[in-house]
Amino acid sequence: MATKQKIQLAIMNAIHDLPVLVARDEGFFADEGLDIEFVTTPGMAQTTTTHHVEWDAIFERPLDTEYNEGGIDQYRMCEWGIVKRAVECSAQGLRPRKIVALGGAMSTFAIVVRSDSDVFEPEQLKNRAIAVTPFNGSNFTTLKMMEGFLAPEFIKTTEAGNMQKRLEALRKGDVEAVSLMEPWISYAQTQGLRIVIESHTTRAEAAGDELDGPTLAAMFRAQAHASEVLEKDPTPYIHHLVAETGGLLKEEDFQTWRLLNTAPQPYTRERWDDTYNWTVKWDMVIEGATFEAVVDNRAWE
Repeated sequence: MATKQKIQLAIMNAIHDLPVLVARDEGFFADEGLDIEFVTTPGMAQTTTTHHVEWDAIFERPLDTEYNEGGIDQYRMCEWGIVKRAVECSAQGLRPRKIVALGGAMSTFAIVVRSDSDVFEPEQLKNRAIAVTPFNGSNFTTLKMMEGFLAPEFIKTTEAGNMQKRLEALRKGDVEAVSLMEPWISYAQTQGLRIVIESHTTRAEAAGDELDGPTLAAMFRAQAHASEVLEKDPTPYIHHLVAETGGLLKEEDFQTWRLLNTAPQPYTRERWDDTYNWTVKWDMVIEGATFEAVVDNRAWE
């Protein structure tokens, strides 16, 4: 497989893409001999994001549309979201993609309520609406966090827009709780809101067939180098996250201890079995997919 000379690499929410942003800023991709065009798409962490997210139209969202039209070659998002897209793209006759790595950005999500709420533990959210992004990290991670406390039929999720808009819905009482990622968890803390539960959640990396194994390996080495830099001192790069709040959060109020990044890794069969079967259990992906058809660890071959 001959790889493209110019690689189109997606950037969306900074918490998911921080190693990519650091690798770009510090020239780590260039050090690997890569010629990359960075394609920015709107994400739910950004105050400027205005598009409405439909539950049943994931491939019509900006990043998915850009990929399907050939404007992006490689991207990452929550592991379960990548599984759903990699499995269902063929069934819908869309541009194919494979899972090519377990990503290195381990984003934190938190379920947050008002300070005057009578909710102090996850069990108390029984039959109460939690605002999430459908079929993206906040949705999947909310289910993961809540299923240890409530039976599935008592876990209720809804959609209320980007992180800023769902916080507005929380303040108005339109929803009882919201699922947030950074920098919005830190912002919620500055507003005195209550964190009920939080958890790290891993990205998965997706790519089209146009990128060969050695090219992907070089891209992942650059991300791994960036993760090492972030582990030593993330503060020079906090501005990427804080900027998404449109001036609502100051850099000194961002909680850097939540940041967790590491090198991308091969996506193992055991990981596939666990993640895919869990997603099928929640009726969030079609059945019948196989590891061989969806996963391609060519970066490590």
